[in-house]
Amino acid sequence: MHPSSSRMRRPSRPGKAPFRAVTVLVAATALAAVAAPTSPAAAAQTGRPSLAECPWMDAGKTAGQRARLLLDASTLGQKIRWLDEQAATQPGQTAFDGVTYPAQLPCTPVITYTDGPDGVRGSTGVTAFPAPIALASTWNDRLARTKAAAQAEEAFDKGKAVVLAPGISGGRTPLAGRTSEYLGEDPLLSGNLAAQGIQGLQKGDPAKPTMAVLKHYVGNEQETDRTLSSSNIDERTRKQIYDLPFEIAVRNARPGGVMCSYNQINGTYACENDLLKDVLKNTLGFDGYVVSDFRAVHSTAPSLNAGLDQELNKPNYYSPDNITTAINDGKITAARVDQAAFRVVRSYIQAGLFDHPVPTDPAADVSTAAHKAVSLAVATKGSVLLKNQNSILPLASKALKIAVIGPTASTTATDGVSAATACASQFMGAPSVDCPKPVAALDAITARAAANGGTVTFDNGKDPAAAAAAAKAADLAIVLGYYTEGEFADRPNLNLDGNGDALISAVADANPATIAVLQTGGPVLMPWRDKVKGILETWYAGDQQGTAIARLLWGDDNPSGRLPMTFPKSQADLPTRTPAQYPGTFADGSTTRPPDDQTSIRQVDYTEGLKVGYRWYDGRHIAPLYPFGYGLSYTSYRYRNLRVTKAGANTYNVTFTIGNTGARAGTETGQVYLTLPASAGEPGKRLVGYAQAALKPGQTRVMTVRLKADGPAHPLSYWSASAHAWTTPPGTYTVQVGGSSRDLPLTTTFTR
Repeated sequence: MHPSSSRMRRPSRPGKAPFRAVTVLVAATALAAVAAPTSPAAAAQTGRPSLAECPWMDAGKTAGQRARLLLDASTLGQKIRWLDEQAATQPGQTAFDGVTYPAQLPCTPVITYTDGPDGVRGSTGVTAFPAPIALASTWNDRLARTKAAAQAEEAFDKGKAVVLAPGISGGRTPLAGRTSEYLGEDPLLSGNLAAQGIQGLQKGDPAKPTMAVLKHYVGNEQETDRTLSSSNIDERTRKQIYDLPFEIAVRNARPGGVMCSYNQINGTYACENDLLKDVLKNTLGFDGYVVSDFRAVHSTAPSLNAGLDQELNKPNYYSPDNITTAINDGKITAARVDQAAFRVVRSYIQAGLFDHPVPTDPAADVSTAAHKAVSLAVATKGSVLLKNQNSILPLASKALKIAVIGPTASTTATDGVSAATACASQFMGAPSVDCPKPVAALDAITARAAANGGTVTFDNGKDPAAAAAAAKAADLAIVLGYYTEGEFADRPNLNLDGNGDALISAVADANPATIAVLQTGGPVLMPWRDKVKGILETWYAGDQQGTAIARLLWGDDNPSGRLPMTFPKSQADLPTRTPAQYPGTFADGSTTRPPDDQTSIRQVDYTEGLKVGYRWYDGRHIAPLYPFGYGLSYTSYRYRNLRVTKAGANTYNVTFTIGNTGARAGTETGQVYLTLPASAGEPGKRLVGYAQAALKPGQTRVMTVRLKADGPAHPLSYWSASAHAWTTPPGTYTVQVGGSSRDLPLTTTFTR
């Protein structure tokens, strides 16, 4: 959820502290003068603190040394300030909703948090980047970093220094309401892209630093009763499916913060669960601080002792009175408070937030042409061509009479639905990131058709019969289908909203030359699939959605997106088949929360184990509608010459050749899957690497994917619950390479 400081324009919720905009701006103005201490002589002339007064501002020292100097000069009360977001980030303020703190030491900056999986949330005048699920569909590590760096610059320019992003989930069920905010169903892909996102946020422009907070740790796989449910996960499944992407991101990118989730894990709330210290900090080596989600804290001493360092939003369980009482009662130690404060301060300093205060008077519009170009790149490279019967796409550069159909095609709303609806996930009935003027598909398609002498008619799709008539009168019909999703609720189904299935079916019945453009936050069912000639999944494509759609339809860009989640043929094919698995049950076996009961915990049993996403479909031999990693192109590719060579005691190189055998330039993502020896007891193959090749017609390229057995992805290992350790089994490993999890023309083996 969103921290208080990013909620200026959001409706308030019961019990939430209002954001004091005036107080913060005054504090920022006062602190700007002390942000850069000077020498004693200069300080006497300027009145600014010197390094002797603020030794923690000595940039020549390490972040740890500086944090230690600050805390050694602090009282216990000043240390406790760092354990609450509002008190830590608003040093010029001493009272927060009736809770009083001592004044903070000088030279500590205002640090504002913002939510941000898809863009700078809670702000206007920013770029609405495509949803993270679209970014995941690019399979492009470099683009993930570029997008995050652009977002970081906008966050800083808007006065926001801590970005609550990126987000990771296991993709256990596509019904989960925040599916579009995450990076797909595979631990390696989501972990790699999250690591790149962290790097982009934290290592962009050093003069405009921001800090990343990776979220939500862990087992946060549904919105239904997310604050009153227990994710009951066996140790092996947790380590291999749900912990693993966090391990990859933490070890490869070192985020400043990690956010713990709302749910319980095996009966203990995530924010007071020993996993925070035992696994996240001690095993995974996370050296930043753990911050809660909003209202995800349920205790003082148990949470602090488990490893929670900071409470998000206003002080509640981490108030000075609660903490000092717990110390006096012997439930926590002052040393633990000091440790938590140290982690917070060191992370802020390490990220550059002490040395580069955010602007006190942010610009109204911080989106740039370069940022919009990044948004367009994600939208085009993240769109996935799912069907292209008889090569209906790309459209010919000739005069065409085109019918564009569907409410999300236009900026003019139909029953509240417009292009803005498909811009981002939903938050309280509006796009989660500001998207007032997206480029609509109707406008972009009209301009592109007109350039070839063609014409476009529009129907909002409210009346399928009228839409069918418009389609019948055209050479070609492009119908846009959508569904919305977002925080606070799961999807009831995977069908299109707004009678979209009936609309597409009616249009296709009227005109066989129909192309469906989908704008969804995750997998979608397609009862009309056999009727249409083309299907393009564009997800929530941000403010450049229309331009991306037009460029892809006419072939200005060759589709290169690949699915980061499996699309099922039927909702009954999902791995969560029983009520106990999803949405979870209560003590009486019911899935419905009893009236007026706001305390009972819904038990959600992860009995599918490792069989999540494509592992489920492979392990149960279920044919998906579209498999993980799938995506078509306007050209064709050939895979050859697979070899596996040993490159060290724990390293293997997987080498193969990709050739472009078609007539157009394109980008292919070669995917490497590994099947462990049977003794490992795995449900099937796993993704262990991928590599992209941009190829001209006739061009070939040798690709190499390196597998490090002892790396954070543990490609050759499984988690032994008995040994509580990663275990690499002896035997024969099978390597497969190709264009999707179900299209793997190359196979070889090696023995370890």
